[in-house]
Amino acid sequence: MRTVNIHEAKTHLSRLLERAAAGEPFVIAKAGKPLVKVVALDAPGTGQAKRIGFMAGQIAVPDDFDRMGGAEIERVFGDGQ
Repeated sequence: MRTVNIHEAKTHLSRLLERAAAGEPFVIAKAGKPLVKVVALDAPGTGQAKRIGFMAGQIAVPDDFDRMGGAEIERVFGDGQ
């Protein structure tokens, strides 16, 4: 992975960002010490969460969902007395 100093990053920011967006991440360093890693937002491993509701309309939850299996639970665990 390429490491650039702050001055070089400021001078060539547009070019560096285009390369990062294309899948070539880079590190910006100050006095030789890495400070930040620049990666594309859609790159794997960026920690982006999956979009909530992405299966909307594809799954149906039965009306009695909260009561399903009640008899089996009662049989296994008893009535609590």
